[in-house]
Amino acid sequence: MTPAALRASRVQFLALGGFMGAWGAHVPSLKSAHALSDGQLGAVLLCAALGSAAMLPFTAPLVHRLGPRQMARVSASVIAGAMALLLHAPGMVPLALLAAALGAGASLLDVSVNAEAVLIEERLGRPCLIGLHAMFSVGGMAAAGAVALLLRAAVSPGAQLLLLPALLWAAMAWACGAMLSQPGHGSAEHARWQWPRGRLLALGLLAGAGFLAEGAMYDWSVVLMRDVMQAPPDIAALGYAAFAGAMAAARFGGDWLRQRWPAHRLLAAHGLLAAVAMAAVLTMQSPWPALLGLALVGLGLANIAPLIYRVASQQPGVTPAAGISAVVAVSFIGFVGGPPLIGALAEAWGLRLALVAVVLAALALVPGARAAR
Repeated sequence: MTPAALRASRVQFLALGGFMGAWGAHVPSLKSAHALSDGQLGAVLLCAALGSAAMLPFTAPLVHRLGPRQMARVSASVIAGAMALLLHAPGMVPLALLAAALGAGASLLDVSVNAEAVLIEERLGRPCLIGLHAMFSVGGMAAAGAVALLLRAAVSPGAQLLLLPALLWAAMAWACGAMLSQPGHGSAEHARWQWPRGRLLALGLLAGAGFLAEGAMYDWSVVLMRDVMQAPPDIAALGYAAFAGAMAAARFGGDWLRQRWPAHRLLAAHGLLAAVAMAAVLTMQSPWPALLGLALVGLGLANIAPLIYRVASQQPGVTPAAGISAVVAVSFIGFVGGPPLIGALAEAWGLRLALVAVVLAALALVPGARAAR
């Protein structure tokens, strides 16, 4: 069953990336549909962060009790439903609740599919986790590209946020049938939630810096292209596609790199590349060279999450799901909390200056990579 489970896991990461890609490419649509300022948009994104954070203490126990298969099905349904309703929320409170539900679903789905991927890698006896994360990036790139094409074809954002999540939910539901994981993988004691400390806390902080940069790219790259560089909507959507596509390309070679260099050296090199590339993007005035710069940022941030997840899954005294969720508890706040931070900074100083935070977060990976030794 392992080859079938590996194929299904690829589909799951593809669908997870697709959900995030469709969400990221439609952040400008959300802003326009509800006439949000940068600060209001940042507040909505903060609600997604809070929903994610609130769910994290329950992820490992739920995955242990009910299994990654059931949790993947439930969380994908929550994400698809929330996305379908986002543009139709009658006010800020319902919009905030939908964003929180989206964040909670993404948190649970992320831990579920990564716990399954670690088990598959153990059964195979060879590295495959980074290659699976490549499918996440392919999904994000494909979804962003689909949004660009559908916008060019004059398909409304509301219709897109019904169609794309429905297709992704169907793919996830099919893939769940071939999952290996069953309830009760590992002891109940080791699956119990514990606040990260020691090496897991250090890994979470390191991943949080990378996720702050990555989350900012998902949610603000299209806005940067459209509002700052004056790109038309279809070209602006390609900013996300360039970023996600480069991440996918780098991740397809990530397992090869992982077999040849230690994780801490790879993390430091990736962080330096992302910082230099993002600094260059922020000096540009035209959208076309910015597309290349965003692709280089994607190359730099590509392998940070899977490298750290794998180290976290191997920590003594915890199940893979508990180790991953402990790291995600810290790092995912950076992923979904970074975008609202960018929004608040943009409200005060403008988006170009606000995105210097991405440069600083990527630079923090260089000395911080020692945590992955």
